[in-house]
Amino acid sequence: MGREDLKSNEIPSVAVWGKTIPETWENAVLAAWEFGTHIPTEYDQDVDPQSRDVTLMMTVADPFAEPRIHLALPCGYLDLAVYVAEVVGGVHDSWVNREGHGWSYSYHDRLFNWPGKYNWDEILGSQKIEIQNVNQIDILINKLVSAPYTRRAQAITWVPQIDQPDPEPPCLQRIWCRLVKSDDKNYLLEMNTHWRSNDALKAAFMNTYAFTELQKMIAGEIEKRMDKPIGVGRYVGVMDSFHLYGSYERKNQIQTLLNQVEKMPFERRVVRSDNPMVMAEFAKAREKLAQEKAK
Repeated sequence: MGREDLKSNEIPSVAVWGKTIPETWENAVLAAWEFGTHIPTEYDQDVDPQSRDVTLMMTVADPFAEPRIHLALPCGYLDLAVYVAEVVGGVHDSWVNREGHGWSYSYHDRLFNWPGKYNWDEILGSQKIEIQNVNQIDILINKLVSAPYTRRAQAITWVPQIDQPDPEPPCLQRIWCRLVKSDDKNYLLEMNTHWRSNDALKAAFMNTYAFTELQKMIAGEIEKRMDKPIGVGRYVGVMDSFHLYGSYERKNQIQTLLNQVEKMPFERRVVRSDNPMVMAEFAKAREKLAQEKAK
């Protein structure tokens, strides 16, 4: 179906592909800019143009192929490393506090401890029922170990009673994994992530980088339990709303990336994750987190 087959201002569905994370992310941002429907959001200011929005499927063919980092990432390398530690290791799950003084959720807390800290109390109210939280990732891993071809290895974040009325509910909704045999007869772990909303410029790159690290961690744990080599396969992100906020256009932030793509070779827009400067910042992140833990 071409876009001409859609009714006026309908949201187009777009698929993009790349070998590496930076290539795929860049293609996704360009697709949102070129094809996105103009639509308002709940965060707009009066002076902002409408956002550009597509439903997107992005495929990273080789998530750990270098270069892994785009120089237009919206944070420093240290912050990227901290975010990975939050998603994979739950280093800041203690910041989840539904009393209004912390995060309303963390992805790690929801995936490894569903429905998350405190949420049973809110859901059950005065009912005196003992219910254990669920480590969905452990269940997912065990399911794949017992049946590598299963279609049931998934984990969710959404808690309807909590998230529907929340002004900032989780963007990630679900991860889904499956093992496939590669050409060398060893297994590859493939991962799909499903998002109700994804900020194309300020969140999508970091999300993709962090969740491929989670994919790698899951593959490593399956390898231990199966006692067989498990590689990291392709990564897919499916976004219901992959959007560029109008404020980014107003502030020329999108145009900056577009100019780089037009005038700068790809090799100068990216950096390897094993670059000494990047590795030094990652080391600082580990030191910072260790100091936090020691307090």
